[in-house]
Amino acid sequence: MLDSALSLFLEKGFEQTTIDLIAASVGMTKRTIYAKYDDKAALFRAAVERAIQLYIVPIETVRASESPNLEETLIRVAHIRIANLMTAEGLRLQRVLNSESYRFPEIFELFSARSVQPTIAYLADLLHRRAGAGSIAAAEPERAAVAFMGMVVGPAARSIVAGSAIAPAELDARICFSVRLFLDGVLPR
Repeated sequence: MLDSALSLFLEKGFEQTTIDLIAASVGMTKRTIYAKYDDKAALFRAAVERAIQLYIVPIETVRASESPNLEETLIRVAHIRIANLMTAEGLRLQRVLNSESYRFPEIFELFSARSVQPTIAYLADLLHRRAGAGSIAAAEPERAAVAFMGMVVGPAARSIVAGSAIAPAELDARICFSVRLFLDGVLPR
């Protein structure tokens, strides 16, 4: 039911999606849906929360991408995040977040807390460790991690969500360029 509801919310928007429509799409009655959810907003939040749970890349997967070579690690992390976004579930979730987070700011906060923040925390720790070893100069590892995500993942994510296909070779080139640019900014001087 939650998957079907999310599809309808995406297709028609929150306002135009009715409980009747959702009930009909899954062969239930309105009464059955209202027995589980107080109102349409509660159903919407539950559908988005389920989509977030399906979207999350386990932090263990991100950590497993670490290698002794920082550039290689950052490239791997970028590929993991972007590949996850390119899944049908990832695109659907991003589109719902883009269209409805103004009405439901808590869904964006939930997405950030469960999906984005663990990766940023991992990257901040990675940069902190590398700075402690003297291989980079990152006085503010968390800000650097946020900048990395915005610089490397953000532009590709916006293009992909907007429906602009990026050829794999072009995506690799963009990621590598951005990672090198980021690393140039954190190299010791």
